[in-house]
Amino acid sequence: MLHPAHVGHLGVLRALIRDGAAHGGFDRSLATDSREATMFFSNLRRALATGYFIEEDAATGDLTTVAVPGYVYHPDRGGGASQPIGFGLFKAIPEGFELWLTGVDPAWRGHGHGRTMLGALLGTPAGRKAYVVRLQRFGRDSPAMAHLLGSFDYAKTSETTQQSSWFIRGDAPPQLAARILASPETRKSMH
Repeated sequence: MLHPAHVGHLGVLRALIRDGAAHGGFDRSLATDSREATMFFSNLRRALATGYFIEEDAATGDLTTVAVPGYVYHPDRGGGASQPIGFGLFKAIPEGFELWLTGVDPAWRGHGHGRTMLGALLGTPAGRKAYVVRLQRFGRDSPAMAHLLGSFDYAKTSETTQQSSWFIRGDAPPQLAARILASPETRKSMH
């Protein structure tokens, strides 16, 4: 079952993001107490309170606000959980949304919760327009996530210079796929 994420969920999200970062699923600096991680989690707190994340525009260097709707996941089965065991955050892009960050507590993996949660996330208003996902190529759980994305009609289209891969959903607007493939950070096409 999904619930909208709010600032009271920050502790759970921080723990899951730090665990994912330590295992290569997210930027590894998020697993540390670095200045960048501190700024990221401060910004995430703001996003959970306001719905907007502040980031630097890659093209101009200006700070911009980006809509970031998010959800936390409680299992409907498999034992009760007093706190969420998973989450998904979307980031607005010109053509819809990117499934930006998602994760399931390691203790609950391997029981279908990732598939159930992803299906529920993609059924939300943002999820229905979540045409893209960037996946770290060398994370511990990256192969499982790539397989899961494939079952939801996402296909790997390209790799970036930041060691991640772009996955685009089959119903994505053609201009989105073209924009991603033409991006300076895209290293090679998978076609």
